[in-house]
Amino acid sequence: MAAPKILVVDDQPINVQLLKRKLERENMTVATAYSGREALEHIAADKPDLILLDVMMPEMDGIEVCQQLQANDETKTIPIIFITARTSKEGKIEGLGVGAVDYITKPIDLDETLARVQTQLRFVTINRELVDLQRRLGESRRAATIGAVTQGIAHNLNNLLGVVIGYVDLIKAYHEKPELVKKNAQQLENAVNRIVSIIKQLTGLVVKNRPPLVRAKLVAMIESGIRRYQLEYKIDQPITIEHADAEIMVDTNMEVFEDALSKLLINAWESYQDEPDDKRAITIRTEIVDKEEEGKFAYIHVEDRGHGIDPEIRDHAFEPFTSTKHTVGVGMGLTIARHSLRNLGGEVSLNDRPGGGAIATLRHPLDRKNMM
Repeated sequence: MAAPKILVVDDQPINVQLLKRKLERENMTVATAYSGREALEHIAADKPDLILLDVMMPEMDGIEVCQQLQANDETKTIPIIFITARTSKEGKIEGLGVGAVDYITKPIDLDETLARVQTQLRFVTINRELVDLQRRLGESRRAATIGAVTQGIAHNLNNLLGVVIGYVDLIKAYHEKPELVKKNAQQLENAVNRIVSIIKQLTGLVVKNRPPLVRAKLVAMIESGIRRYQLEYKIDQPITIEHADAEIMVDTNMEVFEDALSKLLINAWESYQDEPDDKRAITIRTEIVDKEEEGKFAYIHVEDRGHGIDPEIRDHAFEPFTSTKHTVGVGMGLTIARHSLRNLGGEVSLNDRPGGGAIATLRHPLDRKNMM
């Protein structure tokens, strides 16, 4: 393991030499600087792991040096311990306020200084390990997602191609019987359309550009999404709608919004599994939420009273091809819905419904600034 690099900055040579000697005895690599400008030049050439920085220096004091380092993305994470003759509370607060992690008061106690340096170096090590862990977790998640998508595509398309080949064989076998040919051709067309649907969904995942926006009433958007859901999935069962404000306007992409809402609706419908159609109650409830720092959002809650969220997929519901259903060509609805809404500056979440069932929430920004 490489020795930690410490930069000692002080305009008093005796202080610099005392600190240098003490730290080097502890197997640390120590560089020195006798002014603020010299310190900045050294840091630009060779970034240290930690800086011991005197506050009171001529021309450029430690406060200004610290501020410049904090303003630079490449140096703002370097921990700085101030060395100061100030003993007042205000002086210490000023130093900590500009970004220092600790302070040491003069006259310098070398053992105390060493202890404080070692403490901060442990924090540096922990932070680096966390950053490395996050990087490796990110890589693992990306690899897992790619693997899941690849496996899901292969499984679904292979099954569908098997269906296509099967119906082609039936058409060949019964080519002299028009009614059977027509029936099998319809099934063949359905299977091909499902293949096209998977490819379309995959294309939607890849595209990251923000779609063009139009201004529309939230009520009209929801009603349009319901119509799309009913036509696409051939479901006539009505849906209860509860609006917080029927006149609210939203900047959106209608195609994206309709597609996302229809996927949440079919997810709610299928949560009832074997229940008859008239028992599959679905309610859409809207509310307007004003988040001070983020702006205003429309929340569209899709509530069902079905079997709820399967514990086995609770943490993976938005991953591609995650599903408890066993039909061919499913498992990307929630993935696509979330991806689409994020492109509009929104979000999709899934939660348990009090009393049973689930609530899928589509969050859409109302302020144009939140869609930048």
